[in-house]
Amino acid sequence: MRGWEDILKSVKSGERLSAEDALTLWQEAPLWYLAEAAVEKKRSISGDKVFYNRNFHLEPTNVCLFNCKFCSFRRPRGSAEAWEWSIEQLEEQVARYRGTGVTEVHIVGGVHPDHNLDYYCDLIRRVKQILPKVAIKAYTAIELSYMIRKAELSTREGLERLIEAGMEAIPGGGAEIFDSDIRLQICPEKGSTEEWFEVHRTAHELGIKTNATMLYGHIEGIPHRIDHLMRLRELQDATGGLNAFIPLKYRNFGNPMSEIGEVPLTDDLRTLAMSRLILDNVPHIKAYWVMYGKQTTEMALKFGADDVDGTIDDSTKIYSMAGAEDKRPTMSVEEMKQMVARAGFVAVERDTHYNEIGEQ
Repeated sequence: MRGWEDILKSVKSGERLSAEDALTLWQEAPLWYLAEAAVEKKRSISGDKVFYNRNFHLEPTNVCLFNCKFCSFRRPRGSAEAWEWSIEQLEEQVARYRGTGVTEVHIVGGVHPDHNLDYYCDLIRRVKQILPKVAIKAYTAIELSYMIRKAELSTREGLERLIEAGMEAIPGGGAEIFDSDIRLQICPEKGSTEEWFEVHRTAHELGIKTNATMLYGHIEGIPHRIDHLMRLRELQDATGGLNAFIPLKYRNFGNPMSEIGEVPLTDDLRTLAMSRLILDNVPHIKAYWVMYGKQTTEMALKFGADDVDGTIDDSTKIYSMAGAEDKRPTMSVEEMKQMVARAGFVAVERDTHYNEIGEQ
């Protein structure tokens, strides 16, 4: 078995990591050596650029069929903390962004028992009517799989209907951890790993770019994280359809797994760096500032991340309900530029498809 020094040297020379070498590197290499290698890899892909966008979220409901043990967002129907926005209320939320320069709306929510494919297509069309130039990145693979099966359509047929309605990209949620044994313990009711891959693979075949996530820091081990990343690398080899990977830290407030606690900052940074090194074929690694907090996100740029997400404008509750430090998350363009500059990089505005947007 090779030592971490030899493995890191081979990675820097362009050799692809095996699962065995990735485990050695993850467990044994000093953190700052990983940081150096990850930033070197990041620079080879995106140079000095760190990307951001002007976006907001729509979360139509937190009522959900599934009851995942790590989730702090889901509420049962009838709970005082549950919401089910009407289409008209959602239209009002969207209309507030006319003339603000936003380029993306990100739509995710609970898997509501009453909503069907027609509802989701109608929501997309209404958003497009209000903000015709805004890209719609909508619905996790778990939401998509449920609504399409409910409509008794194939994955391809269902996605084609959503694309026709105006969907341009798919977020990465619902991936959690791909290992079936871990998944059985933390989200036994949720759609399977195979369903997640079926949705994303089919989307790529249809020309739709997607993101991918990994929920880490709960009951999984490092080998499970590596397995997860290797499966994503294999998908990208086959389709080239992933735009970005987003590691999502488990937050332990207000869910049935709270006694587990949270992993330390060093684990977050090591996970970011190793994600950049393993996913040598995925263009972007995102440090989602709403989940990490602004200070950790700035540090993440020294560990291989090249995207910080967007302005958000206090439009998502998923991580604030789980105990993230920003209870009403919003960040101005100027704040993002300053954050990126402090880390030694250049902030570049992008659209959903990573096309660069000039100064406005």
